[in-house]
Amino acid sequence: MGFIDLSASLDRHFGSIGVALNEHATRISLSYAEQRTIIGPGARRAEKCLAELCKVFKVSDQVAITIDAAIPEHVGLGSGTQMSLAIGSALNAYYGLGLSVRDIAAVLERGLRSGIGIGVFEQGGLVVDGGRGAKTITPPVLVHLDIPASWRFILVFDGRGQGLHGQQEIQAFKALPPFPKQEAERLCYMLLMQGLPAVAEHDLPRFGEVISQLQRTVGEHFAAAQGGVFTSPEVAKAMHWLEQQGAVAIGQTSWGPTGFCAVDGAEFAEALTQQARSHFAQFANLSFVAASARNSGGDVFVE
Repeated sequence: MGFIDLSASLDRHFGSIGVALNEHATRISLSYAEQRTIIGPGARRAEKCLAELCKVFKVSDQVAITIDAAIPEHVGLGSGTQMSLAIGSALNAYYGLGLSVRDIAAVLERGLRSGIGIGVFEQGGLVVDGGRGAKTITPPVLVHLDIPASWRFILVFDGRGQGLHGQQEIQAFKALPPFPKQEAERLCYMLLMQGLPAVAEHDLPRFGEVISQLQRTVGEHFAAAQGGVFTSPEVAKAMHWLEQQGAVAIGQTSWGPTGFCAVDGAEFAEALTQQARSHFAQFANLSFVAASARNSGGDVFVE
């Protein structure tokens, strides 16, 4: 849902807020095999991850991995971190390595910027991480709150493209101007004294106002690199319309192109999602999904 200090103007770099969702997930199974085998969506990424983990953990790669479901890649939903932690957790359970989620994340250098993917794999819910300091290995989780059961998030996808990632993302961060210290201070205050209390008190409009302000500030800072506050002009139109219909917490996740917003009530979320599909039917690349928050971390089952 956004970064807090993009230039370490307050001495810690990044810091971010995010939420775990149920509807987009990574699910894998791992078992013995005479020869390493990986099948399913995202197999190429999983192959590299498995090879690196087996090398560092000094364990055999004679395993078969079936990827039953994978989060879409490079659309701002943390697919790389969730795949990495899923495979690492499966190997950890299979070989009885006794590793923590953060041990696994550090091996694969996850959390170099946002620590949200690690935090939600550990415990779900809403997470705020403390960014990176001089000695940080993985960004520490500072706040964990359960999301109220009635809250729903509407995701808006643009099927034509992906957000910046890899070397493009690294170069984009280098090219951005310094993030103003006063803006980092303002976002920190808003989040600590307005946004987080609103979650604790189930005040979605107030929480939504804080997230929308944070998103506007960060989006304007990223605009030169991504072509505007939103990467996709069509997603931008959809988000403006959703806000007019009563949605709050308007923003883009990571580099997009996925947009998000929040509403109160499962029925309202489904109705609004259906209305959006009808209203934007002429935009064939747009799709809309209503999602619920997941207030627990990743599950590992051993048979």
